[in-house]
Amino acid sequence: MSSDKKSRLEKEKERLEALQNTERKYLSGMYGDFFGGKIDELEQKGREVTSQFSSKADALLERQKAVSAELEKRKDALQRANDALREVQSLLDNPLYNGMPSLTGKDSAGSAGTGAGNLPDMGGEIDPGLMAGTGGDLFTGFVPGNASPSAAPGAVQTGAPKVQEQESPQKPAEAAKPREPEKDPMEELDALIGLKKIKHDVRELTDFVRIQKMRKDSGLKSVPVSLHLVFTGNPGTGKTTVARILAKLYKQIGVLSTGQLVEVDRSGLVAGYVGQTAIKTSKKIEEAKGGVLFIDEAYALARKDDTFGQEAIDTILKAMEDSREDFVVIVAGYTAPMENFINSNPGLKSRFNKYIEFPDYTIDELMGIFDMNCRKYDYEADEYVKDQVRAMIVQRKLATSENFANAREVRNFFEEIITNQARRVAALKDPTKDDMKKILIEDLIETAEADAQKTLKKAAEQEAGKKAGPVSGMAPGKEPDQDKDGEAGKGSGQDNKGNSGEGSGQDADGKA
Repeated sequence: MSSDKKSRLEKEKERLEALQNTERKYLSGMYGDFFGGKIDELEQKGREVTSQFSSKADALLERQKAVSAELEKRKDALQRANDALREVQSLLDNPLYNGMPSLTGKDSAGSAGTGAGNLPDMGGEIDPGLMAGTGGDLFTGFVPGNASPSAAPGAVQTGAPKVQEQESPQKPAEAAKPREPEKDPMEELDALIGLKKIKHDVRELTDFVRIQKMRKDSGLKSVPVSLHLVFTGNPGTGKTTVARILAKLYKQIGVLSTGQLVEVDRSGLVAGYVGQTAIKTSKKIEEAKGGVLFIDEAYALARKDDTFGQEAIDTILKAMEDSREDFVVIVAGYTAPMENFINSNPGLKSRFNKYIEFPDYTIDELMGIFDMNCRKYDYEADEYVKDQVRAMIVQRKLATSENFANAREVRNFFEEIITNQARRVAALKDPTKDDMKKILIEDLIETAEADAQKTLKKAAEQEAGKKAGPVSGMAPGKEPDQDKDGEAGKGSGQDNKGNSGEGSGQDADGKA
């Protein structure tokens, strides 16, 4: 800037100051000392305020810098915490830790959930908001000066201790065994030994029911069909097994919702006091809804002057009427008593119009069941031993022709033989694998001797009965052996060992 211009500016400044002084004096003369002395005070006050504001602004800037530095520190702590979480999660993902909960709030299938130590689902990262305002430790929430860790909602204080408990398990969790795929019920039926006519009848019935349902779903008229059945035949002929398969078939074609089988007999339905039978029977009905209620030896409910049994029958008939769309009843027992049972009650006769007769197994089929058990449990027998087994089965069938338990009898026979075999092998020093698999002729001797004793005893009893003559009061055509209370004995569903006639002797895989 030139000296001339600078001198002009100074002169202008002096002139302005002179004007201000003149103005101050003029105003002071008019209004007193207000605009004279007070203006100076105001100017001084303004300078003080400006100075204070500058000091506070500097303090605020310093505070902002300190906060930024603190946030940087906390951001570093957050990063370290997330790194630690990821490291622990990578350990838990190791197969040795299979089955432990996820720290990220995700289960093994990837679905959202609660993580280890009840940590909230944070998507694998800690929310910085959880740290804000705590002024203390990230994991415990402890604030200096407080006596105990903070319990603020959303804090992560409980996570670390519980994770620590699970980091070092005593034993690796065993992998859950995969469930075997459910077999097609028709394949299960075909796998059963024998029962050719039964298989035909069941297939015919399910085909008819399936087509009627398809017609109904298509808007066509369908023929009403009763799904309730009567199974007749001796014990061990497959009644329970086929009923279980049929329940699955009914579910498969859509006429039942769940397809379970609930097995009962008189004792499972009848109570000991008036009024309790209906309650007990209703509980079983509720358990069976959506599936099949299978009543073994159902004729035991229809004894003469038996109000308890009749109460159970009435309760079942009402349920069959009220829940006809999703409830099936199958009654089973000996042929003649079951026919008498159904014909004794008009309600039963109108609802049970489909009978399936289960014939006794042939000797070849019984031998097939024995061989199947040997294969299933890794036992072997040569042809000579099998010939002796066949002869013993024939002898048992002839000795107990009225109460022979068919497949169940063969299963019991198999268990007797392998018990004898185990006793023999246990006496060997260092038995081999072949020793443990092989069934020898000596394993049959003890069982054969026991069978011979039973045959001799029965022959003696029959001879004594002939000499004594017929029992007084025994009417012709009486139902199979009943005791004085009318309870069914061996002649009503028990084999010659007193085993229950319930069941089939074969399971759902066609096994005895």
